[in-house]
Amino acid sequence: MKSLVIYFSHTGENYTKYGIKNITEGNTEVIAKKIASICNADLFKVESEKPYPYNYRECCDYAKEEWEHNFRPVLKNVLKDISSYDVIYIGGPVWWSHCPMPMFTCLEKLDFKNKIIMPFATHVGSHLGSILEDVRKLCSGAKIKNGLAIYGSDVHETSTIKKLNDWMNKELN
Repeated sequence: MKSLVIYFSHTGENYTKYGIKNITEGNTEVIAKKIASICNADLFKVESEKPYPYNYRECCDYAKEEWEHNFRPVLKNVLKDISSYDVIYIGGPVWWSHCPMPMFTCLEKLDFKNKIIMPFATHVGSHLGSILEDVRKLCSGAKIKNGLAIYGSDVHETSTIKKLNDWMNKELN
């Protein structure tokens, strides 16, 4: 089965179990690349044309405002066709219990009929939040599998690869 990982990730200041830290590669991007490596999937990074604030609190406020106004940010690149893929991994950080709004911009324009969707998220304590509900709305006609939540501070832990493998094996077999 041909696979694609569609993800949004944020760099800059991030909240961790050690406090607010600067990260140069977003937590979700780390996981997206690990998934792609495990299952030989293609990657598509969703990026807003207007960058999110570097500062953690400013980014949170901005993301909350986007959510409250149901705003659809303009994207740098548009994914137009997913017809050649069977399995699509969809991931992002949990922002205000939901997918970041650039994911809405990207996903709501795609045809997910007969696709297998594997949702995943990075978080700092909210687990999947309302991510599964968002994915169900955005991926009409798809078979949505159980999602996987990974604590952001744990993305580099060796146990994360086992979690990813266990999740993929359970959901795809």
